[in-house]
Amino acid sequence: MSPIRKEIKAFYSQSNEAQRLISEWGELERLRTESLLARHLPLPPAVLFDVGGAAGVYAVPLAKQGYRTHLIDPVALHLEQANAYAAQSGTALASVTQGDARSLDVTDGPADAVLLLGPLYHLPERADRLQALREARRLLKPKGVLLAAAISRFASLIDGLGQGWFRDAEFRKIVAADLASGRHSNPTSRLAWFTTAYFHRPEELATEVGEAGFDDVEICAIEGPVWSAAFFREAWNDPAQRRDLLHFLALIEREPSILGASGHLMAIAHNSR
Repeated sequence: MSPIRKEIKAFYSQSNEAQRLISEWGELERLRTESLLARHLPLPPAVLFDVGGAAGVYAVPLAKQGYRTHLIDPVALHLEQANAYAAQSGTALASVTQGDARSLDVTDGPADAVLLLGPLYHLPERADRLQALREARRLLKPKGVLLAAAISRFASLIDGLGQGWFRDAEFRKIVAADLASGRHSNPTSRLAWFTTAYFHRPEELATEVGEAGFDDVEICAIEGPVWSAAFFREAWNDPAQRRDLLHFLALIEREPSILGASGHLMAIAHNSR
């Protein structure tokens, strides 16, 4: 098994993942993810493993709700940030450890739920993604729940047009590769263009989760199609429009015809054992 790629570690040492999820598009992703977690996680004090949990954006609030939350991440900076966030929040995580989603130093079956809200992004090889999913299943109790996030195959095309990057010929080459294979690579120094990643088709994500041994696989759109809309920012900054927007996104989150238009996807499934 190869180590986490150096360009991925370098990217996360320069970017601020926690801050990304605070404003507008990132906040939409976070609030929609929190909505899905609230509806599909077992009740506290269930045992959760947040694998690839980064700076604890989800793990710490879940711990405050009473979950016994273990955070695992390969990036040392993220572990420091998670510990600091927990301390500032006046709560404690059950554990904060460095680890690789493909090979976890955890005994079989302690978890009521496993979150994979990042690892599948950064495993371009299908075998590695399946290994990470099987490790998540190994941690789960029988009928335990998996919530695994992925980036949509079409995210760079949609985001590039919305952000104005599409005018750059180098960016269009990146989009062409993404659409052809799902393998995202950024040969430039522009952090906004992300780092080495894999972008899923919705049906492909469902297939991989099922192949790893999970049952009852459902795919949901996290942001839905609205994240790229011309007047998204205006709607998001108006409390009444924001409330209705979040309601409507929950209504259409499983609509097959628009899953791929979402920036991120969520697979929800149960351990078949």
